[in-house]
Parts: sequence; C-alpha cells; structure tokens
Amino acid sequence: MSKIFISCALPYANGPCHLGHLRSTYIPADIYARYNRMAGNEVLMVCATDEHGTPIAVKADAEGKEPIEVAKRYHDMIVEDINSCDISFDNFARTTDEIHYQISQNFFKYLYDKGLIYEETIQQLYCENCEKFLPDRYVEGICPVCGAEARGDHCEVCGRALDPIELVEPKCLTCGNTPVIRDSIQYFFKLSHFQKPLEEYISTNPYLPPNVRNYAQNWLKEGLQDWIMTRDMKWGIPVPLEGAEGKVIYVWGEAFIGYMSSAAAWSRRTGIPWEDYWNGHVVHFIGKDIIYHHSLFWPAMLLGRDCKLPDDIFAGEFLSLEGRKMSTSKNWVVWVADFVKDFDSDLLRYYLTINAPLNKDTDFSWDEFQRRVNDELADVIGNFLHRTFTFTKKFFDGKVPEYKNPSEADLEFEQAIKELPDKVGDLIADMKFREGLVEIILTAKKGNKYFNDQEPWKAVKEDMEKASNCLYLSNQLCKAMAVLLKPYIPNKADAICEIINIPTE
Repeated sequence: MSKIFISCALPYANGPCHLGHLRSTYIPADIYARYNRMAGNEVLMVCATDEHGTPIAVKADAEGKEPIEVAKRYHDMIVEDINSCDISFDNFARTTDEIHYQISQNFFKYLYDKGLIYEETIQQLYCENCEKFLPDRYVEGICPVCGAEARGDHCEVCGRALDPIELVEPKCLTCGNTPVIRDSIQYFFKLSHFQKPLEEYISTNPYLPPNVRNYAQNWLKEGLQDWIMTRDMKWGIPVPLEGAEGKVIYVWGEAFIGYMSSAAAWSRRTGIPWEDYWNGHVVHFIGKDIIYHHSLFWPAMLLGRDCKLPDDIFAGEFLSLEGRKMSTSKNWVVWVADFVKDFDSDLLRYYLTINAPLNKDTDFSWDEFQRRVNDELADVIGNFLHRTFTFTKKFFDGKVPEYKNPSEADLEFEQAIKELPDKVGDLIADMKFREGLVEIILTAKKGNKYFNDQEPWKAVKEDMEKASNCLYLSNQLCKAMAVLLKPYIPNKADAICEIINIPTE
C-alpha cells in the first residue's frame, strides 16, 4: 500500500469553471484518485481557489467591491461546479486562508534567508494620478510588435509576452492617465541558480510525460532567468521583510504553495500528517498552459526549500468548442453550471474522457457528445446491462443462475471478463484513462455479441444449462463493470451496484 499526494491546478477565482477545466485537470485527477483508493492506496487529493493577483483586483475595482468579495463569490461558484461533477477532493481550500498566508510567508522568508531571493531596482510604470506603481494588468496600450490593443503582460492578438514599459501609448486602467517610468525595488528569485539540477530532474525523471519533458527542456535550452517574486499592490500576501511595506508576493510565488497549505488544513482537521503523503508519490494535474511554472519554477522553489520534488506532472491538452478556441471574454465556452442543469454529470465525465487522449488537443461538439453517449454508453453498456438484468429477473427470479459444464464460447468470454480488471487498472495507473475506458466498452461489445450468439431467450426453452451459463457470465461482467466504471462515472456505477446488490464502496 502506497501513499499518494494528488493536486489539481488551482482554479483562478475570477470566474466559474468551464468544460476545459474539467477535461484537462479535474476529471483525470479524480479518475486517478478514485482508482488508487479502490486499489488500496492511501490518497490525499487537494486543491484550492487561487484568489490573489491583479485580475481579481482589477475586477473588484471595476465593480466597486473589495477583492475578497469577488474572490469569495467565485470560490463559491467553483466549489459548486466541482461538487456537481463529483470530484472527490479530500480538501478544497482558499489561498486567502490564514494557514496559506503563514506557510507562504515562511516559505518566502526561508528562501530569502538562504540568499535565494534578492533585491533589485527595476523600472516600472507609475501613475501619478493614482499615486501607485502599476502591475501588469493595471496597464493597457498598443502592442509594440503587432500594433493591436494589449494588456501590460500579454498581447492576445500576436501572443507576445510583454513588459508593461514596452507598451506604446500606455494608459492606467484605473484612471486613464498616461503613467511615467520610475525606479522600483523588487525581489527576485534565483531561478538561474537551479539550471543544472532542473536539467537533471527533467531528463532523468521516469514519470514525466513527453509533453511536459519536451516543453521544459525547450525552456532550459534558452537558459533560465531569475524571476520577479513581488508586486507593488495591496491585494495579496504581504512580503514578510522589513522595508518591504506595500509589496506582496507575486501570485506565482505563492499559488503552488496552496497544494501544501490545503493539505496542512486537512491535517489540522484529521490529525494525519500530510507530509507522509508528499514524501510518498506526488502527482500534479495541470493544464498545458502552466507546464513551465510547474516543471521549472515550482521545482526550483522546492529545491531551495529542501523539499521533495513532484514525481509526476500530468498536463492535459486544450479543449476547443465546435472547432473554435474557447474564450471566456467572448463567452464562447460551456459553463459547468449550465451543462449540469440539463445533463447528468456522468455523461460529461464519460464524453470528456472517451473523446481523445489527454495528451492531445480535442474539440467539444454537441453532435459528437450526443452520438457517443447514445452509441456507446447507452447502446453498448446500457443495452448489455438492461438485457442481462431483464432476462435474469424474467427467467431466474432475479437470482444469478449456476455455472457448470461451460462451452468453448463460455470459457472464452469468462477469460475476457477475468482479464478486464487488470487491463483497466494497469491503464489507469499508467495515466491512460481513455484507453482504460475503451477496454470496458470493447468488453461490453463482446458481451453483447456473446449474448446474441447464446440466444438465452431460446435456450431457456431448449437448453437451460446454456441459458444459465450465459446469464451467469453476463452478470459477472455487469459486476466487473460496476466496479471498473466507478472511477469514470461514479453515479452510474453506484446504480449498477445497487441493482446487483453489491456494496457501492
């Protein structure tokens, strides 16, 4: 029995969850966690809402509210979205919790005392009207590369990452005035110090999937640069140093620590040390847009803090909608809350898993959703279950019949049923979630063919032993599917368990 620490990328608390979040991160993590619990491993799966940073502060300013009010509103929405899809977190916290502030400040101070965080004077935009330095999202202007309107950190048109002082005709987002450039003292993390150990970690770690390894190695080839760790703003975790008043820890300097602080909150509640799980096998489930942060910056922080590094970083690829890139700003998304109003969440879990391997981008199509649910979940699995239970009730008084003198066809089908649990379990353990579900579908197809070939509706009149063997084996496959589908579609699996009178846990 192993201890496994599972984390999911922290959803940012400036909006609810859409299907892309579930597909890349939360559903695969839940499948993996549920499987390992069933396999007898001790699992701690944690997450939290990421509640600091400029986007929340900007939204709060626009709404005339405090940032904590905005964060709380979306935290509640995100929790409801996650619960509606039966994501089985052991703890779901917030980065505004007191314990997170304590752990994050201690982490920062430890790195600073080791000489891994240092002061440096840089140039930043300053609004003389608002009397404050402007973090990236507080500035808008013209992209110097393509000439389109851009934010202070990024141009959505050409994709260029920007420094606010690069913008042409910059404007303060709050008051509209033109800011000036001033010197500012900030704190930097010595990321470059960890170039060699990170190269070794990325190249020798046997668990890292190819998309994570390749992405990280491309960044390493360019050479790592030290990373700014602070911002001049009120909303955030205060830098725990004398003379650093008015500065907060950069959101990427503390969001990762949400994995640990959420686990620590769980420990306070249960009395069980979370560190035992971290020192076991650590798996981060993330989207591919934050591979850099989790494969390089976070491991460097952990090395600096003398902590064990994550074993596996599983990065799900993107989900588009009807052939177009999802966009929350253009409302071209399917929100989780809207989906579960009309459909069972198990249907969503099934479709987002079966549609494509997680290491490939894929598309959500309403027509394809309908086809796969009807053709596979209903016509293959549902049809097999329905026929098995109906015939068992009609011809055997709802009791599983005896199995004796099996034919060659019986033995072949029996072998397929016996092999299925190990096949599916091995695939889930190897993060091949779609392939595991495919095995269940293929075996259910074999079951339908076997049922048709055995013709139990005729055999009950002509050869009761043949009918008995058919319904015995069919019920054995139903039992196997009730267990094996649990990580994928837990509610439907529980319903099957109740019909065949086996425990749901």
